[in-house]
Parts: sequence; structure tokens; C-alpha cells
Amino acid sequence: MNIKIWGCRGSLPAPGTDKDIYGGNTSCIEIIDGDTCIILDGGSGLQRLNNYLAPNITRIDILLTHLHLDHIMGLGFFWPLYNPNMTVNIWGPAASNESLAQRLRRYFSPPIFPVRLNELPCKGELFEIDSSEFQIGNFKITSEYVCHPGPTVAYRLQTGNTVIAYIPDHEPALGSSQFPTNAEWTSGFSIAEGADILFHDAQYSSEEYKTRIGWGHSSVEDALDFGTLAKVKKIVLFHHDPAHTDDNLKTMLAETLQEKKCDFEVEIATEGTLFEFES
Repeated sequence: MNIKIWGCRGSLPAPGTDKDIYGGNTSCIEIIDGDTCIILDGGSGLQRLNNYLAPNITRIDILLTHLHLDHIMGLGFFWPLYNPNMTVNIWGPAASNESLAQRLRRYFSPPIFPVRLNELPCKGELFEIDSSEFQIGNFKITSEYVCHPGPTVAYRLQTGNTVIAYIPDHEPALGSSQFPTNAEWTSGFSIAEGADILFHDAQYSSEEYKTRIGWGHSSVEDALDFGTLAKVKKIVLFHHDPAHTDDNLKTMLAETLQEKKCDFEVEIATEGTLFEFES
């Protein structure tokens, strides 16, 4: 099984020479296991994936955590959606007063985008989820609402003995007054618990977070505390602020690790990184 990062920036694409190492595209991760292709979020990184799809893939499942623009902006530029021989299923949360289809139509309609949702020629379905369990190929998938503005879910994907947790937009410190000491009331804990790899929001430094409480994102410190609480084996710090350069990201992690000891692997999400696991 291969997991590849195609975008790990948050909020807004941020290309530039000062971001060459970690990348400027927004959230998109591809998971390939045999002929199963699962894509986590459809940010601007999704467009890069077009030319690298395996030729044996005829069905793609896109799992959206939520419908903020940085997580769906790549959908209209994803060529399998325009291929009548492809099956593309899209999974994501509905709102209390709007279906998933109604919400996606806001993007797939003029003047924001010239092609309407019902004009896409691919086969496939839209699946509304909340705190749900479902199966795609050999993957048992669990979704759960987490702390972030608007209906937002996180995903836990398990195949064999491997567990992948994906929580790119998350503010765990807001969900419990006892964070990070009490797992029971911590947002996203059951998604991340014991994960082999956790992709987790780490948008802010600790100082930045003080003025951004309630914005729906995590500091590096809180991300590492969350990883410790959940007893993960590896955490990949994700959803980099568009204003943060490569040097900023390195400094944020280095300063945090001076104060904290982690008994798991920690790395900064890097566009293009490939992780390999046994299925």
C-alpha cells in the first residue's frame, strides 16, 4: 500500500521559492492498494495527481473532510471526472439544511466554475456521511465529526493491521477543557488512537494560536500532545499556513521539540512524499 502527499498547505495555495521544500498545494493525499484508489480531500494538489494515476484504476473514491474551498478547489480540474469510463464516488458531510449535492453545486456552477455538477460525464455517486462506518475495497473506514467550523469529519482507514488517520483541520484544544490529559472528551481521539500514521493539523506556532483560538486549527504543540494522547506511532504535521516559509516550519517544529519529548516519529508533511505500508 502506498500513500502519497499531493498537497499539504492549508487555507490557500502558496507557491513560491521560499516554500519549495514542503510545497504550496492544498490538502490532497492519495492511497493506492492494488486496484483501490482513495483520495483524501480535493485541494489544489489533486490537479497534480492527474498525470500520475495508475493505468489499472477505473474507480476512484474521494473522501472530503469538509467543503471549505482549500479542500475542494482541485475537483473541477480532476480529469477522471470528465471521463465517462471512470467511476468517481465522492464522500463527504452534508449540512443541517443542505445536502452534499447542494453544497457541491455551489462550486460546480457559474460564476465560480463553468461546469455544473450534473454535466460531469463520469459514473459515480455522492455519499453523505456523518459519524459513519463503511467499506471501500479492503479498507474499513470510520468517519467522525471533529472541532472545525462547519460540518467537518476526520477519517480512520484500516486495512489488515495498518491504521491511517487523517485529521487535517482540527482544533483539539477547543473540544475539551481537560485536553491533553483526558481522552474521553477529546475531539478526534477515537479516529487517531493507535494509528500507524496520523496526518494532523499543525498550522500555528504556540504564540500564533493564542490569537487564533476558535479558528479551527491546531498549534504544533497541541498536535504533538494529541499524538501523545492517542499513542500514535508516527505523526505528519499537516495543513501548513500559507504565510509560513520552509524555514518557518522547520523553526516551529525545532522549538516545540526543545520543550517536548515524543515517543513517536514526527515529520513535517512534504508535498511528494511517499509512505509505504503492508496491506
